[in-house]
Amino acid sequence: MEQRKGRRLILFPLPLQGHMNPMLELANILYFKGFSITIIHTNFKCLNPSSHPHITFHLISANLSESEAAEKDLLLLLSHLNKKCCEPFRKCLATLVSDVSKEPVVCLITDPVYDFTQSVAESFKIPRILLRTGSASFTAIISAFPVLQEKGYIPKQDSRLEELVTEFSPLRVKDLPMINSSDPERFLKLISNLTSETKASQGFIVNTFEDLEQHALATLRKEFHIPVFPIGPFHKRVPATTSASTLSSQDWSCISWLNTQAVKSVIYVSFGSIATLDEALFLEIAWGLANSKQPFLWVVRPGSVHGSNWLELLPHGYLESLDGGGHIIKWAPQKEVLAHQAVGVFWTHNGWNSTLESICEGIPMICMPCSADQMLNARYVSDVWEIGLQLDNGIERGEIVRAIKILMMEKKGEQMRNRLSKLKDKANLCLRQDISSYQSLKDLVNHILSLEI
Repeated sequence: MEQRKGRRLILFPLPLQGHMNPMLELANILYFKGFSITIIHTNFKCLNPSSHPHITFHLISANLSESEAAEKDLLLLLSHLNKKCCEPFRKCLATLVSDVSKEPVVCLITDPVYDFTQSVAESFKIPRILLRTGSASFTAIISAFPVLQEKGYIPKQDSRLEELVTEFSPLRVKDLPMINSSDPERFLKLISNLTSETKASQGFIVNTFEDLEQHALATLRKEFHIPVFPIGPFHKRVPATTSASTLSSQDWSCISWLNTQAVKSVIYVSFGSIATLDEALFLEIAWGLANSKQPFLWVVRPGSVHGSNWLELLPHGYLESLDGGGHIIKWAPQKEVLAHQAVGVFWTHNGWNSTLESICEGIPMICMPCSADQMLNARYVSDVWEIGLQLDNGIERGEIVRAIKILMMEKKGEQMRNRLSKLKDKANLCLRQDISSYQSLKDLVNHILSLEI
């Protein structure tokens, strides 16, 4: 750990698992670089401060009604959070800034989805840096949305879904980021805000590394004219016990089960913290896994299957028929699972955290994107980096078995593993002294110190 710098950073994460994890990892990275860290978090999906005794936490009320907190329309939920959190955040920040018994606040680091934080930071004359929790490629593409709209790619039309987006080959129209909502304009407004908030900031941090997204990072530096700091992979920088954060209780029994399985034999299946499945899809996945004859570890979140609390929709006798070859849990310690020698394939929704974690452990992916940036990430996995397969012919049990066979047993799967091995090495190398992510973190620390009033 570096010597204390006598400076305090205030971080404000969005209370969604895929945004919370990288913000907490960043908090620990900067703590170990010598900064004092304060995190403001909401009582909506609130954090457990006891897991991070070296960090100061301040809880604010999101003031969400019961119906607002249960909102299934993600964009509407984000709208509620932006409206309800602004004033509590402002009051909390005022208290923190005025506390002369603490180190001076040198910088605010926020999630760009919070569209009020720039104006609040300006009112206190505090510099603000953003953490972009998606890939660099995602940020580059959403900044080009006005052009994509002009060319008619957006809004997406069913007749053009398979059409190539020539400006961003090999993306197809269906791969462009999108979140379904009762009001389609709400997504376009969010995208516009993300871009404008980024341009108004004093720089932004990305959980990626140069060798993985060199072209996208070059585009961002040219487009935004503010400092860009690719300091990832975050989770490889700090001990797992320090950075661990989850909004769900992890089931560690899966590690004991993995210990009984052969090397590279297990299919790990997890679709993240938000995605939901209908009954037909759930059953195709179940039978595809069973028919593959490969051992599998499957995360099924309670309530993630429509019409079911957990596993009630599985056919009678299904679990018994696996004869110990399948292990189903409610939530997994994912980083530890992917690092386990028994795991050979990751069937994922391709959230950016999951995608990057899989790359860092050299695990080929079966891609089943659901929303937001996941379609884009999946296309990069399958067609740019060529380290996984998309189920382009639909999620059908026969296609599932075919994909598993390719990745586990065929030459194409072996070639993917070879490419992944090289990317894994680059992900580890970039963190070493004077290499890209190491230098970028050094630049970030110097940049933060230079912002001091």
